[in-house]
Amino acid sequence: MPNRVRLLTVPDADRVKLERRVRDRGAAARVAERARIVLLSAEGLTGPQIAERVGCSEPTVIKWRRQYAEDGLAGLEDAPRPGGPKSVLTEAAIAQILSATVTPPPGSLQAMGVTHWSSRRLADWLRRNKKLEVSHDSVSRLWRRFCLQPHRTEGFKFSTDPQLEAKVRDVVGLYLHPPENAVVVCVDEKSQCQALERRQLILPMRPGIPERQTHDYARHGVTCLFAALNVATGQVTDACYPRHRHPEFLRFLKKVAAAYPGTGLHVICDNYSAHKHPDVRNWLARPENQRITLHFTPTGCSWINLVECFFSIITRQAIRRGSFTSVRELIAVIGAFIDHWNDHPVPFAWTKDADQILTSIRRAKTKT
Repeated sequence: MPNRVRLLTVPDADRVKLERRVRDRGAAARVAERARIVLLSAEGLTGPQIAERVGCSEPTVIKWRRQYAEDGLAGLEDAPRPGGPKSVLTEAAIAQILSATVTPPPGSLQAMGVTHWSSRRLADWLRRNKKLEVSHDSVSRLWRRFCLQPHRTEGFKFSTDPQLEAKVRDVVGLYLHPPENAVVVCVDEKSQCQALERRQLILPMRPGIPERQTHDYARHGVTCLFAALNVATGQVTDACYPRHRHPEFLRFLKKVAAAYPGTGLHVICDNYSAHKHPDVRNWLARPENQRITLHFTPTGCSWINLVECFFSIITRQAIRRGSFTSVRELIAVIGAFIDHWNDHPVPFAWTKDADQILTSIRRAKTKT
């Protein structure tokens, strides 16, 4: 004998509201679920049938069907939760916490070796000094809200080069408006590339576990990578030498000049003394080398040299996580990476002009 189904009567006004809740993509999942339970109950479906269609348990169907029958739409709302009301920080309390956050810890804490705030330390200090009763969770939420991270620190350096503006305009001008019938290359050395051999095998990545390697290693020597990045094409001319003195730089400069014969060559490099050695200047002064012009970046502004972008890529993808049994193997890996790069070169696009860069530098200096 079939089970009797108790039909749930749903007025037309309630039906319209319930159907709207089901269609509302922005509504919470629990709101749409309860509305579907009531609508399906009005169609005469049994509890197990509704539970299967909605994807919930049968006791859930019984609960919301009963609450709607007793209280209507109001019965589908969440009941008030037990406990006291949620505490809300006042504007004055928020200002006090933020002000304390951006202020170094007081001398009494610094004498204990404390260099920066933690959420617990700040909340405890505020309570001890009877300034504010606040939990460390509230401090943490406030830090996340205003993007404050006292535990982090980053480095910076302002250039002291007296020709800062002139050099920035010179280098950036070559990036944004390169001279016609000429090649612009960025040259630099990546010194101390270490051939490190991990003493145990590297464990491969697995779901939920990153690749792992031992902390101890054997050193097999170092090499210095010289690279010249063609700004227009992304092609890289490279060489590895044991040291990075002026003889090596001059030798590499001759290799770059041979790679781009018969055309004007603008070489962007930093202020390393080897780049300004008398032997280098004498070689550039020769008539056959008049086509080569050196452009120097401002002191302390290595970020303006585009070849640093390439150094970052090769370090992350080929050198840092490798294990090498000899310098020769390290040089072979570097050469293979650059050969593949030159098969599919990617130029780096410089986007900011000199005025924007100089304005940012001035703005940062005014904040210190």
